[in-house]
Amino acid sequence: MKTIEPSEFRNALGRFATGVTVITTVDEAGLRYGVTANSYNSVSLDPPLVLWSLANTSRSMEAFAACKAFAVHILGAHQEELAMRFASRGEDKFADLDTREGFGGVPLFDDCVAHFECVAENRFEGGDHQIFLGRVVNFEACDHEPLLFHRGRFAKVRSG
Repeated sequence: MKTIEPSEFRNALGRFATGVTVITTVDEAGLRYGVTANSYNSVSLDPPLVLWSLANTSRSMEAFAACKAFAVHILGAHQEELAMRFASRGEDKFADLDTREGFGGVPLFDDCVAHFECVAENRFEGGDHQIFLGRVVNFEACDHEPLLFHRGRFAKVRSG
């Protein structure tokens, strides 16, 4: 059996174009948390389930591991700056951002391609990540073009 080098594996995975999401939650003290993730997937239509994963080393892991609700925001091509903000290690990623309160008090961003408000159903160990399963209780969608991630960079859908 071949030894799989993590850097080569990551490089090969990067060949698959994905959408870009920001996942948000709030803790019992009212502190808001958010992370950029491209490890998002639909699981089931009935019941409506989605999943995403977060590195065990993430500074937001404790908050997401304890959360009762979260929201998945699918970002539009015009939201690259938002993706970068939530991919950073900044202290207050929500500073100067307009949000509204969603299910469970979770912060929601307007003007995304879609967002899914979820009850945190389950969490599974997945190697160096945790996999979060959410039951969708509300969602909104619009017709914006999505922001994509491919080979380590942001990309946009090409017309025509």
